[in-house]
Amino acid sequence: MTYWDQKTETIERAALEALQLKRLQAIVRRVARKVPFYQRKLADCGVQPRDIRSLADLRRLPFTTNTDLRDTYPTGLLAIPSEDVLRLHTSSGTTGKPKALFFSRRDVDNAAELMARCLVMTGVTHRDVLQNMMTYGLFTGALVMHYGAEKVGCLVIPAGPGNSEKQLLLMQDFRTTVIHVTPSYALYLADFMEKKGVDPRRDLALRKAFVGAESYTEETRRKIEQALGIDVYNSYGLSEMNGPGIAFECEHKCGMHIWEDNFLIEIIDPRTGEPLPDGQTGELVLTALCREAMPLLRYRTRDITSIIPGPCSCGRTHRRLHRMTGRSDDMLIVRGVNIYPQQIERVLMSLPSVGRNYQIVLEGLDEMTINVELAEAGFDGHVEHLTRLQSEIVDRLRAEILTKPKVHLVPPGTLPVSEGKAKRVIDNRSL
Repeated sequence: MTYWDQKTETIERAALEALQLKRLQAIVRRVARKVPFYQRKLADCGVQPRDIRSLADLRRLPFTTNTDLRDTYPTGLLAIPSEDVLRLHTSSGTTGKPKALFFSRRDVDNAAELMARCLVMTGVTHRDVLQNMMTYGLFTGALVMHYGAEKVGCLVIPAGPGNSEKQLLLMQDFRTTVIHVTPSYALYLADFMEKKGVDPRRDLALRKAFVGAESYTEETRRKIEQALGIDVYNSYGLSEMNGPGIAFECEHKCGMHIWEDNFLIEIIDPRTGEPLPDGQTGELVLTALCREAMPLLRYRTRDITSIIPGPCSCGRTHRRLHRMTGRSDDMLIVRGVNIYPQQIERVLMSLPSVGRNYQIVLEGLDEMTINVELAEAGFDGHVEHLTRLQSEIVDRLRAEILTKPKVHLVPPGTLPVSEGKAKRVIDNRSL
């Protein structure tokens, strides 16, 4: 077993919790001194820094929400002087006002360090060539991966998203072994290579992919692995914390290790805010223990997951999270039924006759239509085959989401393709 920082990654649980408490107390003291937003929040809760005597006291602290970040835009959560800020990232929002996310030099270095842990945990070495297909710019995803891979010693190709002809040429010319990509673009690349007559197993050196930046299912992971002949690793990141590298699968692929020396984790009931025990599914809440420029207390991520009880055979003592099953704010309500888009994806991606692209369209008062691309092999033109497949998809979806959608089968390559984050849901309802 290979480690990047074996002492930290295999730290005894008692020592880890002692370190967490020390860092939590320091962070609370800092925000109470430096951040007026938290000064008000702590006063409202009746909590002073000296009241944090154990990790259980974390629950006495206030939640921080997505709305808080927007309301304090641009610098209301900054905990260091502006001249000490090294980098600004933002994340987009639907209200027109983004979230400003600040990094000090120590934050940038630490984010790269955690990313290096993640890469080595999956078997990446300095001999690998990593082609980074995420968007460079205000989004954190590309740069944190880039710096982490350079720490490991990889040759990094900052390809960015899109331009599939060039992506393929780079893979061929420089023998790319690892890609960092959104799951939807990975599926598109598989189709693109197929049409070009390129067999990834025969013609390329690819062996691993790190996928993220959008929700996807285990069935989609398997579809990417089968199409490209590679190992695909689940990863989890959040711009409000560090970007990518918060949690990652090891080579055993039995949950994502979250770096608990940097983050305190809670799972709560998203409706009540009450804590849930290990193994129960709820909303992930994170407290940043090492962030210097913009430390957040009890940040409600809106991501739905659970903590996996018990140790991992890789020897790392940091707890593991199940893959994200969706976001609390991604939930659709159709005809009074709560539906997560990943439920629909799970059904579609499990069917061999279904292709790699789909779209959920909501119209009228509450009508759901799912446009589904057929696989090349499944598009044989026989009406009876299409009718049978359509009925099977409707029946499986009704069993999964408890309401009957319309299903529209379309030829391969019909639906629009996004080379960045996929837009799977179009909500045109007049409710």
